[in-house]
Amino acid sequence: MLSKTISSYKVAYTGLSKETWLLSLIMLINRSGTMVVPFLTLYLTSPTMGYSIGDAGLVFGCFGAGAFAGAFVGGRLTDKIGFYKVQLAALGGGAILFFVLSFIQSFYLICLFTFLLSFVNEAFRPANSTAIAFYSTPENRTRSYSLNRLAVNLGWAVGSAMGGIIAKFSYQWLFWVDGISNFLAAVLMVLFLKQAAARHTAERKEVQKTDLSPEGPSVYRDYPFYVFILLVTLFAACFFQLFTTLSVYFKQVLHFTEPQIGMLMAFNGVLIVLVEMILIYQLEGRRNQLTYIAIGVGLVGVFYLLMGLGSIALPMAFALILIITAGEMLAMPFMNSFWINRSSAHNRGQYAALYTMAWSAAQTLGPLLSSQLAETAGFRFTWFVNGAICLLVAVIFLQLKRRAYF
Repeated sequence: MLSKTISSYKVAYTGLSKETWLLSLIMLINRSGTMVVPFLTLYLTSPTMGYSIGDAGLVFGCFGAGAFAGAFVGGRLTDKIGFYKVQLAALGGGAILFFVLSFIQSFYLICLFTFLLSFVNEAFRPANSTAIAFYSTPENRTRSYSLNRLAVNLGWAVGSAMGGIIAKFSYQWLFWVDGISNFLAAVLMVLFLKQAAARHTAERKEVQKTDLSPEGPSVYRDYPFYVFILLVTLFAACFFQLFTTLSVYFKQVLHFTEPQIGMLMAFNGVLIVLVEMILIYQLEGRRNQLTYIAIGVGLVGVFYLLMGLGSIALPMAFALILIITAGEMLAMPFMNSFWINRSSAHNRGQYAALYTMAWSAAQTLGPLLSSQLAETAGFRFTWFVNGAICLLVAVIFLQLKRRAYF
């Protein structure tokens, strides 16, 4: 049994290109260094800075706006100058901005540079997504994105753990470590991916010579894709409660301790690292992507409905985390594959931009609206609303599967 399990892991991770592994390693280093974000509120409200919670909320608003704008511009630039240059510029620019932000005391300058930093960092993601599509094949594309997701989750976990230790000594060190991690990721790109990226540049030039319409059809005329983006935004807005409003519910209503809440969040990441690649390997290509997406979104809806039924003990909380994680592992990788398959080499950056913008908008608006709803109508009603939205989105995804243009 053990040998069969080990063999399954080996098969799930084989067949991916060297460049895909390098991109995931770069993402791991980059996300491991994104330790400022979880501690930004604590930093701004610390005695050293002295700002209020309201001020910190405004800074996070700038962060969300920067991410939204950066995703759009990053996608456009990816189609114009190539994913390698955009990723390199984003990593280098992020390194500089992290260092600069560590020395700023003025509130308005903090808002400005937080916007710029988020703008640059989020411009990296459409370019990175486009690069993974280029270095993968249709047969292993979903697994390639799953590997990248694994790197993001692992990097976030490592960064949060390291950030907690570093913040105990100095919040300013968080910015420096983040800057250094961006710089190291940029160095890795230059050393190991510059030559491979030259192949992409050559192919783009060849296409431009032979194609009468070098830019290809625009994503902004793909109206059915707007429906997909709207559904992704609704789903993501609900899903992000796992890392925001839900932790407050665990603490204030269920009276879980901080270590218990940390274990619940870690359980989500551990499951993704251990299971997702094998799961995707078993499912990839067997059914329509929208089927898996609908099932995943539906499981997230079931999670919220069960959360709204009443008080739960810690073991039940772990069981519910298992449900939402299963939904996440089914929905998100196949969402990535869906937009990739709908795009072409001409406009992949535009598609990646819209997809990234959907998640950026959801990350900003979802927790904001749910927290207001929880404050006025209570947590249980909030979970029922989130659950109902997810189930509705799941049903629409199933309906879209029957449409010819999907």
